[in-house]
Amino acid sequence: MKFHYKLIPILVLGGFFASSCSTKKDAFINRNWHALNTKYNVLYNGNIAFETGRDALNENYKDDYWEILPVERLEVTEDIKLDSEDNNPDFIRAEEKATKAIQKHSMDIKDVERNPQTDEAFLLLGKARYFDQRYIPALEAFNYIINKYDYSDKLGEARIWREKVNIRLHNDELAIKNLKNLLKYEDLKDQEYADARAMMAQAYINEAVIDTAIQQLKIASYYTKKNPEKGRYYYIIGQLYNELGRKDSANYAFDKVIELNRKSPRVYMVNAEIQKLRNIEVTPENKAEMLEYLTDMEENRENRPFLDKIYRQLAEYHLQQENDSLALMYFNRSLRATQNEPKLNVLNYGNLAEYNFDRNDYRLAGAYYDSVLVNLDENTKQYRVTKRKLDNLEDVIKYEDIAQHVDSVISVYNMSIDDRIAYYQAHINRLEEARAAAAKKEEERITSGFAQFAKTKGGKENQGKFYFYNLTSLGYGKNDFVTRWGKRELADDWRWSDKRRALPSEATGEVITSENEGVAPENDDRFSLDYYLEQVPKDSKIIDSLESECNFANYQLGLIYKENFKENRLAAEKLESVLANDPEERLILPSKYNLYKIYEEEGSALMQTMKADILKNHGDSRYAEIILNPRAVLEGDTDSPDARYAALYKRYQRQEFLKTITGAEENIEKFTGDPIVPKLEMLKANAIGRLNGFEEFKEALDYVALTYPNSPEGKKAGQIIEEQLPKLAETEFSPETESEGAGNWKVVFPFRRSNDQIASRIKQELEDIIKDLRYDNIISKDIYTLEDQFVVVHGFKSKIRALGFVELLRINKDYRIENENFVILSNNYKIVQVHKNLQEYKANILTPKP
Repeated sequence: MKFHYKLIPILVLGGFFASSCSTKKDAFINRNWHALNTKYNVLYNGNIAFETGRDALNENYKDDYWEILPVERLEVTEDIKLDSEDNNPDFIRAEEKATKAIQKHSMDIKDVERNPQTDEAFLLLGKARYFDQRYIPALEAFNYIINKYDYSDKLGEARIWREKVNIRLHNDELAIKNLKNLLKYEDLKDQEYADARAMMAQAYINEAVIDTAIQQLKIASYYTKKNPEKGRYYYIIGQLYNELGRKDSANYAFDKVIELNRKSPRVYMVNAEIQKLRNIEVTPENKAEMLEYLTDMEENRENRPFLDKIYRQLAEYHLQQENDSLALMYFNRSLRATQNEPKLNVLNYGNLAEYNFDRNDYRLAGAYYDSVLVNLDENTKQYRVTKRKLDNLEDVIKYEDIAQHVDSVISVYNMSIDDRIAYYQAHINRLEEARAAAAKKEEERITSGFAQFAKTKGGKENQGKFYFYNLTSLGYGKNDFVTRWGKRELADDWRWSDKRRALPSEATGEVITSENEGVAPENDDRFSLDYYLEQVPKDSKIIDSLESECNFANYQLGLIYKENFKENRLAAEKLESVLANDPEERLILPSKYNLYKIYEEEGSALMQTMKADILKNHGDSRYAEIILNPRAVLEGDTDSPDARYAALYKRYQRQEFLKTITGAEENIEKFTGDPIVPKLEMLKANAIGRLNGFEEFKEALDYVALTYPNSPEGKKAGQIIEEQLPKLAETEFSPETESEGAGNWKVVFPFRRSNDQIASRIKQELEDIIKDLRYDNIISKDIYTLEDQFVVVHGFKSKIRALGFVELLRINKDYRIENENFVILSNNYKIVQVHKNLQEYKANILTPKP
């Protein structure tokens, strides 16, 4: 009976709870049961997951303070994401909890939602999708709240989040319109009002309406209760004022950020201080104060994470004050302090590159520009500009090295014997002094080390012992031997001066050989006067050749400085040195003309002198024509360089290779110094290759690559030499069997160039035969050499078909052509044309030896 009485209440309570779990019954208990479960169970866990994911985003997100900050801290990819498996697990969990709350606890009765927590579940669902960058699904969730829950307290928040999505989807105008309506018709809480104004500001920034964006951010910064948001909004306001060039207003906004101090993230304050300093002009009155301020920033322990930017600001300050050594030191400190800051690296390396370029240290400047490229995206304009600078610098380094080397050789050549001896003896004395100083320093280091060792327990134990048992004396002796003789193998005749060292490297184990290491000083060529004197050229022809090389290098440097770097002073200096050094005839006129253009650009009185010189001494040249009639350079001029090149190129296409070569040579001489010359040289090289074969083609390409290395044609020639010539160098013929060459056979009719009329007639007859037989073969007339040419039938799919066609021509009276011909594999035909080795092909392939 007792159990019976207990069972009844249990069943009643069970039925009560079961009825309260129903989502179809609109009762007080049902509504509150599902509301409590939604809020304190499912949504509670969902919100925890959401906040965890959001915190992770904030920790990993890194603002780019070199650009205007986005209002909302969220790293956005270019792709619009949809549902996928690679999303953030915390946001996936939040979305799952929100979905569970909707599916299990939604009470949609008679098209009215009776669970007051369901709108929050949809809001969580939309926010989770938004931060996972799945904007279209997020938009659906926010729109559902707006359309379904007319009286929800989350309606304003949902509308703000919807406009966030629209902004991410680049629907800025729609977002502005909707936010204006929201502010006009809805009564929002202060924080919601601030959020709405901030998102309007972002939309206006995207639309480049800067003034309006500033006003919206000012309102947002006033209404928001979150100090980190205040700091961010003030900082963006300062950036926008800088964009407008209103530095005083910008500094007022940055001061607002600085006043917040620890109430907002320190990164905003430090960057605001740096931006403020950049906006203040350094004057004699405030320079001491600015240096003190920057020094305090540098020494503040709390600023250690931001030293890279602080060091850069100090470098810029010292650069303005012309304290070059301090500026360089701080640029390098900034580089060492920075971590994963490509834009900061680009600025620092760029400053160092420009500094060294201005001081003509092109090799070091090139190294810094190379480091700039490493930190740039290849698809940006800045990358292309920097790459062009680096390419030009490589040419400058090359030609400067040539000019300096030749100058030094010629200056020594022009010395008397006594002066040469004195010059080289002074050099040897400097080497000996440096060697002695290094040896003394090393001996002091060793002695100091031994003295320290002698004071230790082990050192005291070895005092007074036989030399080889005394560690101190033994160590000193070993080091002295290495200093004198280097590291040597244990072998006979170890003292011979020409004996090379062959010991494994301690670092890599690789065998290293050296001529000088271990050689006694009296046998080292670096300390031999005779060695240097023997290097001086004795033949005046060598000096003449070096002078020509130096003139050409200086001419190229003049063009590079003038055209690529706009350094007219350096360009004029180089071109004037060319004219003063008895240059070749081909360099005189273009050097004068380029000097004339430099003087004209600089407004120098020397322009008239140079103009008169060109008109007097080169009156019949094209340069004189251009000076007198600038319209002569127009592309429409039939005698212009471009028109001449176009005409020659048409001749090349018609296989008039000899005329192309001679015409190119004529125009190269006429237009020396003009940018068209490298193109003419490249066209000439191609014509030489087609007419004379591989070796002469290679030689012509080498000339173009070496003579015009900074032109597109010179670089193209170098690329062909490196990439294509190795493939064309193959001279071994392929075996001509069906299995080796199916689908690639030709029938070739050789003719002398003097029999061109016969060759043209045979070509026409072959075309008629192919047309009559409805074959799809192609007929061409190919130049082979200066004396020989081929009429070629291309496109036979097998050797049998090619031979069948030849047999048809031999026996068919309607198509009979009895001229000499042979069948050849396409690969072999290419080798014959490239290497001009038809006789070798006939001997080895057509009539192979038994």
